[in-house]
Amino acid sequence: MQPREESLYPGDWLRIAEKDLERVKRMLAIHDPEVAGFFLQQAVEKFLKAFLLSRGWELRRIPDLDALLDDAVAYTPSLEKFRPVCQKVTAFYFVERYPFIVEAGPTEEDVRVSLEQVSELIERLRHALRRP
Repeated sequence: MQPREESLYPGDWLRIAEKDLERVKRMLAIHDPEVAGFFLQQAVEKFLKAFLLSRGWELRRIPDLDALLDDAVAYTPSLEKFRPVCQKVTAFYFVERYPFIVEAGPTEEDVRVSLEQVSELIERLRHALRRP
């Protein structure tokens, strides 16, 4: 099987970001905070990449929201205030994807609070993507 080329179209990234955001809510509803946290990281990553691609950014394969936020802040400095929650949500990705000696994943409360905190960032990115 040939490797697939990733889309450079912001709308494609936005569509998957919205899907991942819905997955967060479904996983919280069935009390699976580890997977909910993973999908929260995935959603924020894709929202940021959609925004960045809409600004002419060259796509990079990185899951680190802190690094993506660095690039986004270059276009919109006011996004800097979301750094602490982006750092926290990035940790959800690594907890779900890599084995650790001590299993200490996020709680439902951790994910719910983080979801609430990133909701303003998501809305701002959605708004920026709607503007020409």
